[in-house]
Amino acid sequence: MEPGAWGNRTTVTEFILLGLTENIRLQPILFAVFLFAYVITVGGNLSNLAAIFVEPKLHTPMYYFLGTLSLLDIGCITVTVPPMLACLLTRQCQVPYAACISQLFFFHLLAGVDCHLLTAMAYDRYLAICQPLTYSTRMSPEVQGALVGICCSLSFINALTHTAAVSTLDFCGPNVVNHFYCDLPPLFQLSCSSTHLNGQLLFVGATFMGVVPMILISVSYAHVAAAVLRIRSAEGRRKAFSTCGSHLTVVCIFYGTGFFSYMRLGSVSASDKDKGIGILDTILSPMLNPVIYSLRNPDVQGALKRVLVGKQPPEGEGRAVKTPFPP
Repeated sequence: MEPGAWGNRTTVTEFILLGLTENIRLQPILFAVFLFAYVITVGGNLSNLAAIFVEPKLHTPMYYFLGTLSLLDIGCITVTVPPMLACLLTRQCQVPYAACISQLFFFHLLAGVDCHLLTAMAYDRYLAICQPLTYSTRMSPEVQGALVGICCSLSFINALTHTAAVSTLDFCGPNVVNHFYCDLPPLFQLSCSSTHLNGQLLFVGATFMGVVPMILISVSYAHVAAAVLRIRSAEGRRKAFSTCGSHLTVVCIFYGTGFFSYMRLGSVSASDKDKGIGILDTILSPMLNPVIYSLRNPDVQGALKRVLVGKQPPEGEGRAVKTPFPP
């Protein structure tokens, strides 16, 4: 962005990201660690997608949402980690204004879809356990596509609102961001104009993108817990809780780090802590999701083995699936 492009308000044309550390000796180690994490995350999520695609048993609504979640995880980590790796490699991180704003938009877009998709997955578990007789009709391919479309639309509106609001702020120096990617709280600290409206928008956005989904997830699992406790068989209860445990683990990690990052604006001294929370939110969570969902799942494990050795699934498996997998 050139000076004066926004009515002579923004004189900063680039931001300098401090990254995770200024210790030159640690930077090669961090580069190796996060490159490894990136490769593992992308590889794990692509493996999940391949297993879901080739295994007829996994052509169900739950795995349709899991496949979408894998795509989102790949997108989230790609938005933040490769630029950070480039900064560690070159030992400098000068980000043009437009690139910083673009990273902000895409990160909030993908993370927002993640928020609402976790809510859709909780609704899917509610229908599967509490309304099993009507599950196939209530969670049809059309409903699945509509739910994902709603998630994307809400997130797009939220990300566009925050991006437009940040673009109206004045940045007249300093331009050093104490983080490893462009995000709202660090940019608010650098603005030389009032961020009151931005703070209000962030609060409203956090309510609709975080608080409301958490309430819906809690209500869904309250009904699930009540239904599971009515199951007489201990084995039946174990299986029912097992199908929900992975999702609840991911929800706790994702929302816990998100609330910590965005619900305490104005704390400048917490910037270094935000980097650690950012690692959990943007790197560790996408890396753990394939493990949490797939490590103990024999169907996914079997599908992955067939993908690796190039075997086709046994004949007739696809005809036994009642719920079609959406295109």
